[in-house]
Amino acid sequence: MKTFADLIQEVQEPGLCHQCGGCVAFCNAINYGALELGPDGRPRFSNKEKCIECGICYSICPVIHELDEDTKELVSWSAPLGRVMGSAVARAAAPQVRAQATDGGVITALLLHLFDRGRIDAAIVSKTVGPFQRRPWLALTREDIAAAAGFHFDTLPSIKHFSDFYTTYSPSIVGLGAAARKSLKRVAFVGTPCQIKALRRMEVLGVVPADAIKFHFGLFCAGNFQFGPEQRQRLEQMGNFTWGEVQKVNLKEDLLIHLNNGEIRALPLKQLDFMKRHACRFCDDYAAEFADLSFGGIGAPQGWTTVIIRSSIGSTVWAEARGVDIEMYNYRENPALTSQVMAKVEEWSDKKKKSALEYFQDLEKKAI
Repeated sequence: MKTFADLIQEVQEPGLCHQCGGCVAFCNAINYGALELGPDGRPRFSNKEKCIECGICYSICPVIHELDEDTKELVSWSAPLGRVMGSAVARAAAPQVRAQATDGGVITALLLHLFDRGRIDAAIVSKTVGPFQRRPWLALTREDIAAAAGFHFDTLPSIKHFSDFYTTYSPSIVGLGAAARKSLKRVAFVGTPCQIKALRRMEVLGVVPADAIKFHFGLFCAGNFQFGPEQRQRLEQMGNFTWGEVQKVNLKEDLLIHLNNGEIRALPLKQLDFMKRHACRFCDDYAAEFADLSFGGIGAPQGWTTVIIRSSIGSTVWAEARGVDIEMYNYRENPALTSQVMAKVEEWSDKKKKSALEYFQDLEKKAI
């Protein structure tokens, strides 16, 4: 049986780790405590003596193919985009949600919908804590959910963050806080394709903390981008702007820089490879194919969100929120919009799959 030591050799050393946090989340949730996230965001041993070499961390890694077929069967996956039960172009019905969101605010609207109706106890999201700084956030109130609205570029180890609030530890006087945290059994998770895939693999194996995740909201992902000082300076030069002029940033077919004066500077993604995390070059999932609902701005008009419904639970949530907290696009203005949008999603998905295959082939050649 392969263990975390094999993950280091097969995933970390070749630069394939997506830093999704799945392996650390499982280890901490089950109270083994052998793993932690290092300063660079990569998982590492915190106490090797505690590792029981169960091999689960290896199996749930989204880079490892051990559970591929089981995971596909779990979500009724089919080519080329995963299971597609329906699609839509929509936005949040509430103007205040749309004002804070980058695209149409659909994810925020759905989370608020679920929370207001008592369907979830919390949501795992990402919250901005400073310029180009954010952290995983366990949203426990309406205000928490609303405060996390907006677009984010990079992956955070949000799965690991949940294990800080979830534990299978047996109650005791000392562990009362842990017992209280264990009550979170209905959680919505918002994350990238690699994070969703790691959660589904936990679900396949029936291990914690996946049992508490009731709704999987996936984000379209062309890659995770790093916004360090050097990258920000280079973007300013490419787009002829300064960050002091920027109102917001979002991603569609291009990286769109919205300025305070109303101008939009569009930077083609093919010019942003210098910002992309190395491991993302090997990821073949653009449209979050293992989620209940997938979201992105691609193909949708400005201020609207593209949505793919993928599961029965996703379909139910969508049907309940439509016309209440979600406003549908008026297709009479463009009857062909939905098919055009899905064609665009499929185009980008196919492009990412082919690119990942090429990178893996190059990696294998170098290894040989």
